Amino acid sequence: MALVRESMGAMTKAVDVRITGRVQGVSFRARTQARAQQLGVTGWVRNEPDGSVAGHFEGTVEAVDELVAWCRRGPAYAEVDEVDVVDSEPTGAEGFGAG
Repeated sequence: MALVRESMGAMTKAVDVRITGRVQGVSFRARTQARAQQLGVTGWVRNEPDGSVAGHFEGTVEAVDELVAWCRRGPAYAEVDEVDVVDSEPTGAEGFGAG
């Protein structure tokens, strides 16, 4: 069950994600950041030493779900094998960082 909180009249959802496949060296982080900003999602995304991409997404239920769905496809040259999603606590993140 998703951890969803009401914040200023809107429902806020937070998830941690791990994306595997050919997801490094294909602009995955930059494109995820751009899509998150379009959707109004806050949090971060980063490359991991094992070749995966990890992230933390916060926002409305609809926006977070849309970003996770986008991650299942990824940018043009990515080949996504799997997206693991774990419910998380909202941290009150401001903006979206790609590290």
